[in-house]
Amino acid sequence: MQASGHPDDFPAQRDETASVPAGHGVAAALLAWYDAHARVLPWRSRPGTPAPDPYRVWLSEVMLQQTTVAAVGPYFEKFTRTWPTVHDLAAADDAAVMAAWAGLGYYARARNLLACARAVSALGAFPDTEEGLRALPGLGAYTAAAVAAIAFGRHAVVVDANVERVVARLFAIDVPLPAARPAIRAATATITPTARAGDFAQAMMDLGATICTVKAPRCLLCPLRGACRAEAEGRAEALPVKAPKKAKPQRQGHAYWIERVDADGQAQVLVVTRPGKGMLGGMRALPDDGWSARADGDSQPPVAGTWRFAGVVRHAFTHFDLDLHLLVGAGFSPANIPGAHIPGALWWPRSDMENAGLPTVFAKAARLALAGAHEG
Repeated sequence: MQASGHPDDFPAQRDETASVPAGHGVAAALLAWYDAHARVLPWRSRPGTPAPDPYRVWLSEVMLQQTTVAAVGPYFEKFTRTWPTVHDLAAADDAAVMAAWAGLGYYARARNLLACARAVSALGAFPDTEEGLRALPGLGAYTAAAVAAIAFGRHAVVVDANVERVVARLFAIDVPLPAARPAIRAATATITPTARAGDFAQAMMDLGATICTVKAPRCLLCPLRGACRAEAEGRAEALPVKAPKKAKPQRQGHAYWIERVDADGQAQVLVVTRPGKGMLGGMRALPDDGWSARADGDSQPPVAGTWRFAGVVRHAFTHFDLDLHLLVGAGFSPANIPGAHIPGALWWPRSDMENAGLPTVFAKAARLALAGAHEG
């Protein structure tokens, strides 16, 4: 369940040095274990029952990219309650979907989700082959394989981060990632059965999530223990080998909290809708000073006025870390209150900020501003 750089994006190359376990034996042992121990997840069908709705499989796979099962569960339930079918999602308002996605991160996924839903709705249904699914907008090779196998029972090789770890250990593939990915995918292909390919993929995911974990794998409980080269060599936890992480740049930016009182005496906060493309594209946010992954912000507020420093929000993005300095506006008169001339600006009730759909970094800043106002 990965985003960019997934093993399926690399050409399949056979690692001739790997000692391949008996494919049918591995598949049979793993499926027997899965039949008894499959996780109960809201987007799944239990083993031996009809396949799940392709919409639910696809939606869950998109949500699970770079996100944990525990975090995805409430979002998945809300999405499927609000938009029960792919046609409902296709007809949804962009802003509503982006707001519902807030907090899941990697917001380009939400934009791609809408584009794909609309393409599927125009077709009338999801394509039932890996090739057809791959042709949909924003639907990558991994997700196409997962949906084809799980929803349609197609023979497809599915390799997410959990499968990657299981296979690296099973075959003792010690080439560092990401260079090992072609060999891992090729090895996975040798053990993926033609029948029950979807259950096999989910079984591998479950095995990686619950038994063959990153740290302290529970090898004594593993149904594949007898075939696992890494366990036999006493180095399961050492695989897969990961390349050293590069240091992330530290960026500085500012966010601005601007309030007004409307004609009914209700406090409102100025929020903006960010441009559709780029970081946090299409999301509602507090006005900021233009910070990005590539550069610090310019420290220039959106309007002239008196600003009070209210604290710093520290947030980790995939490729950089951000210190977001929060400034609270003061001294605005009715004549100079900002908003109308700021692109994408709208006023949001201060009492309802938790439902504004702010991405996590701005939600943190909003909580900081509200806590300061409460303490004051």
